[in-house]
Amino acid sequence: MTVDRTVPEVHLHIGDERRTIGRGGEHIHLYPATGEAQGPVPLAGVGDIDDAVEAAQKAFETWRAWTPWQRRDVLVRLAELLDDAQDELARLSVLDNGMTLGIAQFTASSVVDYTRYYAGWADKIEGRVTTSPTQGRELAYTVPEPYGVIGIIITWNGPLVSVGMKVIPALAAGNTVVVKPSELTPYATEKFMELVREAGIPAGVVNILPGTAEAGEALVRHPLVQKVSFTGGPTAARAILAACAETLTPAVLELGGKSASVVFPDADLDAVAFIATASVHQTLAGQGCALATRLVVHDSVYEELAEKVVAFTRDITLGDPFDPATGMGPVVSRAAQERIIAMIDRAKADGGAELLIGGGIPEGPLASGSYVEPTVFGEVDPNSELGQVEVFGPVLALMRFEAEEEAVQIANSTSYGLASYLWTNDAARINRLVPQLEAGGVYVNGASPVTGCELPFGGIGISGFGREGGLEGLLEFVRTKAVAIA
Repeated sequence: MTVDRTVPEVHLHIGDERRTIGRGGEHIHLYPATGEAQGPVPLAGVGDIDDAVEAAQKAFETWRAWTPWQRRDVLVRLAELLDDAQDELARLSVLDNGMTLGIAQFTASSVVDYTRYYAGWADKIEGRVTTSPTQGRELAYTVPEPYGVIGIIITWNGPLVSVGMKVIPALAAGNTVVVKPSELTPYATEKFMELVREAGIPAGVVNILPGTAEAGEALVRHPLVQKVSFTGGPTAARAILAACAETLTPAVLELGGKSASVVFPDADLDAVAFIATASVHQTLAGQGCALATRLVVHDSVYEELAEKVVAFTRDITLGDPFDPATGMGPVVSRAAQERIIAMIDRAKADGGAELLIGGGIPEGPLASGSYVEPTVFGEVDPNSELGQVEVFGPVLALMRFEAEEEAVQIANSTSYGLASYLWTNDAARINRLVPQLEAGGVYVNGASPVTGCELPFGGIGISGFGREGGLEGLLEFVRTKAVAIA
């Protein structure tokens, strides 16, 4: 199989400039499937961030003056360009972080969907007219207004999805953006920026600068940034909130998860086993925040389901992410591989879990890449590290329960609260448990939080706050002004 593995030159996109050198130095990008160097990535420094924010601030007055239907039309044009470029966006996504081609194709189509969806909202952002309750003769109304410059920090596991959920609604609402993608995944966002320019969006409305945590801190602390949108982990989020506190800058935080999938005896166990393994192992090699990494199973069907999960896991093929026969690719880096393996080793050693399959690093041709075997643990103690802490890798933990109340207690026992999953054909049970499950979303019988643009997505607890997607995701980027005229 011949695959084009050339990568584009990466730039710092600031206003109408394409800078090839950043003040933050340079990162050499390694292809996770082979460990081979692919090319240099310029890194933004504090001065570059300052320049980008100033460019965005200057462009804001022009962009907000565009009529809503002008913004709608240019976003429709961008959606058309993204649609035409889906194959290239998917190819670059594989080269970014080693995701399989099938997943990359999904992320490429997702950014098209979000762009079309929010283009449709751009000319429908409306206030309301009311009357003053005190005078009765006043004309009173509300005006939704854009914030101004939005600082956006996106993660490395699905950059195009983050672009769709963050950048596009911010633009539809009339804001300008400064986006800091991870230095680990610079290629798909480089192509996105090329299409932004081609669509006719004015210079400075979108600025994209790869960079490290230093650049992210400079962006968050910049006095002209009016709101921050961040996807990542709770540790980084705490530092971001501390920085935002100095200027009282509001933030949207989409963070990690330790989601439970609760399985009752009346569930379709074949469907549960397939979706559990496909999502946790084959979706980004387990590097997804909303994946159901805890499978909480009723005691009466535990053994049967465990056998099915192991059987499905055994059939997963590791290999070249571009090969359609590959079921799972590498994790993002050697450092991630080492971190995941260390957590697996601790789970094996502490006696709180039973290794059912996997748990190691593949040998042979894959040894040069950052692969981890798809791993399943059984009889996991809900209070153990494996039962409480996000792995962010291809590790599935099976737990038992007997009573419904126990299942809810286990599902709610972590500090996270991004998603909960439920498997049952009992409608009364669904209606009874949905209010009890403490999460930003509850998904029943195979439903997924990331297959559509219409539903909001976000968490509670250390999974963050604020919402992305749907109308709620758009409203995160407007603030309401009240007006009363006597």
